[in-house]
Amino acid sequence: MANYLDTVQSWLSGDFDPETKGKIIELRNNDPAGLEDAFYRNLEFGTGGLRGLMGVGTNRMNRYTVGMATQGLANYILAHTSQDEDVKVCISFDSRNQSKEFAKITADVLSANGIHVYIFDNIRPTPELSYAIRLKGATAGVMVTASHNPKEYNGYKVFWSDGGQITSPVDKDIVAEVAKITDPSQVKFEAGLRCGAVDVMGADVDECYLRDILSLTLSPEACAKHSDIKFVYTPLHGCGVRLVPAALRKLGFTQVFNVPEQDVSDGNFPTVVSPNPEEPAALEMAIQKADKVGADIVMATDPDADRMGIAVRDNDGKMVLLNGNQTASVLTYYILTRWKELGKLDGSKYVVKTIVTTELITEICASFGVPVYNVLTGFKYIAEIVKKNEATGEFICGGEESYGYNVGQFVRDKDAQIACAMTAECAAWAAEQGLTFYQLLQKVYAEFGYRKEGLVSVVRKGKTGAEEIQAMMAGLRSNPPAEMCGSPVCKVVDYLEPEKTGQPSSNVLQFFDEAGDVVSIRPSGTEPKIKFYFGAKGADADEKIERLKAQFI
Repeated sequence: MANYLDTVQSWLSGDFDPETKGKIIELRNNDPAGLEDAFYRNLEFGTGGLRGLMGVGTNRMNRYTVGMATQGLANYILAHTSQDEDVKVCISFDSRNQSKEFAKITADVLSANGIHVYIFDNIRPTPELSYAIRLKGATAGVMVTASHNPKEYNGYKVFWSDGGQITSPVDKDIVAEVAKITDPSQVKFEAGLRCGAVDVMGADVDECYLRDILSLTLSPEACAKHSDIKFVYTPLHGCGVRLVPAALRKLGFTQVFNVPEQDVSDGNFPTVVSPNPEEPAALEMAIQKADKVGADIVMATDPDADRMGIAVRDNDGKMVLLNGNQTASVLTYYILTRWKELGKLDGSKYVVKTIVTTELITEICASFGVPVYNVLTGFKYIAEIVKKNEATGEFICGGEESYGYNVGQFVRDKDAQIACAMTAECAAWAAEQGLTFYQLLQKVYAEFGYRKEGLVSVVRKGKTGAEEIQAMMAGLRSNPPAEMCGSPVCKVVDYLEPEKTGQPSSNVLQFFDEAGDVVSIRPSGTEPKIKFYFGAKGADADEKIERLKAQFI
């Protein structure tokens, strides 16, 4: 208590702006619990960067915590580059409240440290930042976003020179440098003697980005022939508002409808409870528009436009939502089919997925003779594989169950622009075969077997909750299940054993049975919960998912 009050007093008496001090006094007078939460610790800079509530205090996203993180990043960059080098960092930001302000602070601090900054003139998607880093030959990049979190949050993602989010050992080394910045007085908020240039990026980068990602097109003839397929697209008040429709129209599609209320770039996300394309409610307005105009497919992207959710018409003409596993499976099947037809599969090409993503992708790839890399949860690990294999192989595509997908090597993160374009192209190719997108999914199931996936997050708060989660994992390790849904367990993978898995050590367990079912268990590293990922195979997969839930939870 005394420590946090001392910190509060240091902010009130220190060199902080009057507005910040006024808000601290307001909290002290009206919300003592809120004041404590805002100051009882420092907002943690983790291996991906910052993410937290916006507001005053050491445990909040504000100009001072963003500045401190940026100073730590600058110190790391300068310590690992030559003084004679033109050290460059690219910056982008999304439509969230204060994102533009935080991006400007980031640019100011980097510039004050003598670093050459490239910053976008307005909101741009996370994947375009990834692309820009490699286009400009930058050492690093910063994306100001909290992805699909509620409106009260913001965040700060750090990318490295390959265009991927930072991974070990760079991530841990940057975290250590940021930890050394303990007070805003250590931050160069204003340009000093080592003032780096600040250049603005805009339409020029957009044009290069669209040109390159659309060069991945595999079926231009089908797109031209079926240019009248009707799409409804919504950016959910975020960054995809210009580039997704532009990509679809450049592919030749003429019937692209928007949801005007959700085209407004607004960090309050006024038309949705959550700007998350995984949530059915987020697509409701777009589906209503689709029914009104007779559209075939609905596509939605999250605020920083790196993840995509879709709805398609089933055989009865009803709009149904597809999950990330289903969409990724259909796109992978389509892309590999076309690569094979075009003679592009030569043994050096590969696909990457996360370990909790459907095994249907593994089976699809095996049928084409294409190897699949399985990586830990997080698209940064997919990008890491792409970087490692640059000289020896070519990344075809990859995805994760949480609605992230990417194609080709231009972008080193999940990319909703690419995913939307490939979904539209796939729909045109399916139409050429006399199929809808939904029917193409049924064809995949018919060929490889029906699969169903489910995710359950079990929340256990407080110290006792954390102990209970630890006990769950310990119990599963010491007494693993012998069978699942009546089928013998044939393989157990413990990701705390990196020498066996070939992955970084991670507190994750997986159980596979002989019927093709799989259960993955992963405690969250940042929240008081444990996640259970269920995958079942067979005509009775829906029923087996419920039996698996009953067995493990």
